[in-house]
Amino acid sequence: MKIVIVGAVAGGASAAARARRLDEDAEIVLFERGEAPSFANCGLPYYVGGVIQQREALLVAPKQRLVDRYRLDVRTRTEVTAIDREAKVVSVRNLETGEEYEQAYDKLILSPGASPLRPPIPGVDLPKVFTLRDLRDADQLHEIVQTAKHAVVIGAGFIGLEMAENLVHRGLKTTVVELADQILPPWDAEMVAPVAEYLQQKGIDLKLSDAAEAIEEDGQAMRVRLRSGQQVAADLVVMSVGVRPENALAVAAGLEVGPRGGIQVDGHMQTTDPDIYAVGDAVEVRHFVDGSPIQIPLGGPANRQGRIAADCIFGRDSTYRGTQGTAVVGIFDMVAAMTGHSEKVLASASHPYLKVYVHPKDHAGYYPGAESLTIKLLFSPDDGKILGAQVVGGKGVDKRIDVLAVALQAGMTVYDLEEMELAYAPQFGSAKDPVNMAGFVAAGVLRGDHPMQHVESLLGDAADQPPFILDVRSPAEFEAGHVPGAVNISVDELRNRLDELPKDQPIVAYCQVGMRGYLATRILMQRGFKVSNLGGGYTTYGAMVSSRGA
Repeated sequence: MKIVIVGAVAGGASAAARARRLDEDAEIVLFERGEAPSFANCGLPYYVGGVIQQREALLVAPKQRLVDRYRLDVRTRTEVTAIDREAKVVSVRNLETGEEYEQAYDKLILSPGASPLRPPIPGVDLPKVFTLRDLRDADQLHEIVQTAKHAVVIGAGFIGLEMAENLVHRGLKTTVVELADQILPPWDAEMVAPVAEYLQQKGIDLKLSDAAEAIEEDGQAMRVRLRSGQQVAADLVVMSVGVRPENALAVAAGLEVGPRGGIQVDGHMQTTDPDIYAVGDAVEVRHFVDGSPIQIPLGGPANRQGRIAADCIFGRDSTYRGTQGTAVVGIFDMVAAMTGHSEKVLASASHPYLKVYVHPKDHAGYYPGAESLTIKLLFSPDDGKILGAQVVGGKGVDKRIDVLAVALQAGMTVYDLEEMELAYAPQFGSAKDPVNMAGFVAAGVLRGDHPMQHVESLLGDAADQPPFILDVRSPAEFEAGHVPGAVNISVDELRNRLDELPKDQPIVAYCQVGMRGYLATRILMQRGFKVSNLGGGYTTYGAMVSSRGA
C-alpha cells in the first residue's frame, strides 16, 4: 500500500501516524510545503507575545521523530503541484532545489489546510503587513515586535484577539478593527459585549463596524486609513480577517467542492474519487446539530478526520460524526467558549429554539475567589434537546463548555442537565453546578413554571398594551441602575404589595440575574397575574443594550 499525504500539521500528520500504527509495511509519504511537518499552530500568537519563550516548544512532532518513530518518508519544503487521478500519481516540486518529479499512490490524503485572507485593499502587500499561518510568519512578527510601538490588527476573531492580547503583552499600543458590529462574530453579540468592554479597559483601541480601506507608508512606519475616515498609525499590521480553503489541487483534479470552496467529503472523509480522501480546514463537512454543510477550521476536528481517513483506507468502519464547533478563546483574564449553533444561526435557518441565560459563580460563593459566569443555553422547544451553548467569564468557562459539548453530542436534553452529577467541592464548583442551573431554568421554561420574556422583545415592544415592568431587587440596586419605566418592589415585600400591581396588564418581573425574578413570577402566577420573568435579569439587559450600542 502506497499512501501519499499532502500537507501535515494537524490532519495530515495524524493520518500518517495512524496509518503507520495500522500497517507496518505501508509506504507512507508525507509532503509538507513548510519547514516543520507538525507544529502548534494555535501557539503562534503566544510565541510572538513571549508567553511561549522557546520556539522549539512549538514543534509538536519534529521531522526526525516522525522518521524515527513512525518510519515515515517526510519531505518538507516540498509542494505537490498536480494530481493525475487516472495514472494515480502526484506532481511534486522541491522548493529548495527546484527538482520536479512524480510520486505514485494507491491512496491519497489531502490536508492542505486553509490560507489567511488578504483583502484587496491598497497597501495590503507592504512588507510590514503580516498574516499568521506558519512558523515563518511567527518568526517575522517575533522579530518586529521587539522594536515596534504601534500595531493594528484587522479582524476581531480568534487569531485577531489573541494577537492583540500578545501585542499588548509586548508593550505595543494596539488597535483592533472589525467590520462587524461585535468581536468574535461566531458568538451572539450580547454574550461578547462584556468582553469588548474588557478589551478596552486593557488599553486596546477597539473599532467596530469599521474597515481598513488602505494601508499607506508613512516614513519608516505606516498609517491605516479606515472607512470611518480615521487614520491609525502602525509599525506593523496583522491581517486576521478569515481563511479560505486551499482547494486548488482538488479543483484542478476535478474533485467536487462546496459553494464556499470546501472539498466535499462523505462521513469516511472520502472525496468524489474513492481513492482520494481529504481532511482538515480544507474540507466541507456536516454540522453535528442539523447536518447543514459547514467549514469550521479547528484543530480537534482536523486530528479526528485524519485518524478516520487512515482507518477507512485500511478497511475500518470509522465515520466522522460532524463538527459541532466547540471552541474556546482566552483574552487576558476573560474566556469565551461555545459549542453547537448560535442563536443567530438558528434564527437565520428558521430552526425552532428557546433560550435561557444564567449568571452563576464558577464555584461556591462562600469560598474565596468565586467569579461570575454567563451561560446561554439554546434548546428545542419540542423536547428540550440541546442545540447550542455559549459561556463567557473567567475561571471555569472551559469546564462548563466541555460538559455542555459532551451533552450536545450525546443528544441530551435540558432535563438531563438537571440530573447531571458533577464533581463538587467549594473551590471547584457548587452543589448545584452552573450546568445544573442552566438545566433547571430551561426545564422550568418548558414545564411552564416561569414564562419568560427576553430583553430584545422588551426593547422593541410595540404591543398595544406595553408591559408593566417590575424590578424586584433592593432599592439600592434599583437606584444604581434599572430598566426605564420600571417600578421597584423588592421580592421580599411583594406579597404585601400585590394591590399595587395591575391585574389587567402583562407584567415583566426582573432582578439582577434572574433568580429573584423567578421567585416573583411564581408568586404572581399563583395570585392570578399575567407575568413573565426577564431572561437573565438586569445583567443580560445591560449586555444586550451594550451590544446594540444603545
